[in-house]
Amino acid sequence: MRLDKFLKLARLVKRRTIAQEMIEHGAVRLEGRECKPSSEVREGNIIEIAYINRVLKVKVTCADEAILKRPKTISWEQLDERPVKPDENPFES
Repeated sequence: MRLDKFLKLARLVKRRTIAQEMIEHGAVRLEGRECKPSSEVREGNIIEIAYINRVLKVKVTCADEAILKRPKTISWEQLDERPVKPDENPFES
């Protein structure tokens, strides 16, 4: 499944266009690397998402689109969450 679509269906980002913009600006990393919105997401992948004031690190537990479309489906496991200041690089630590 595409990364931008996964972020939307997993409810990590509200809209797919916002997910695409975040990925293009480098606020999302897949397996520790910058990626494209079309990057393929599979079970077991690690995704880091830099929001305005925090960085969320999750592990993908389900990448099946049919399952993700069901309400209340949990498709990721939180590994880490850390606060960041808006003016600092979220991926330097």
